[in-house]
Amino acid sequence: MEFNNNSKIILIGDSITDAGRREDPEEMGYGYVRLLRDYYALTEPSMNLQFINKGIGGDRIDHLAARWQEDVIDLEPDWVSISIGINDVWRQLDNPQMDQIFPEQYEKMYSELLAKLTSKTKARVILMEPTIIEEDLDSTGNRLLVPYIDAVHRLAKEYKALLVPTHQAFKTYLSNQSGFKLTTDGVHMTSGGNLLMAQTWIRAVQQ
Repeated sequence: MEFNNNSKIILIGDSITDAGRREDPEEMGYGYVRLLRDYYALTEPSMNLQFINKGIGGDRIDHLAARWQEDVIDLEPDWVSISIGINDVWRQLDNPQMDQIFPEQYEKMYSELLAKLTSKTKARVILMEPTIIEEDLDSTGNRLLVPYIDAVHRLAKEYKALLVPTHQAFKTYLSNQSGFKLTTDGVHMTSGGNLLMAQTWIRAVQQ
């Protein structure tokens, strides 16, 4: 797969995508989105790719639905990369008294967003697996993530989207037990975690 010249690529998601974009004069943030922009600016400068960060910290799938028209459809993107699901699980752990979004509802709402995107734009879709909740493969958060990741796989197949195996990449790395931290708090990325996300995204796209 190759991007066309002047492609507009929207990356939407939660704080992992956001990564401080509203404090950044370039509005790229300081996470994996910036690394992707920099990588393609250096390796494919003539393509003039436009990366647009639309991450917002704390977002779950319902928050994406509320801003889907304004932040995605209206911008007429060529590509849309989506990373969502961590907060849908994390809120079950850190705020169990609030209304929760369980896997069936998550998949239904996600499918509705993709159906709207594919019916109203010509954008191609990139779906990123939710990453991790704690750097322990047997953590409660990582166990709860499994059906959400399975849903992303089904949606990628249904909508012929490119799948970025970010969760799998983190699992593979953590299984090596190197001790090098990928997150600051079990969820938000260190520079190393952002680099692993960016590398995984680029490899999936280039395949």
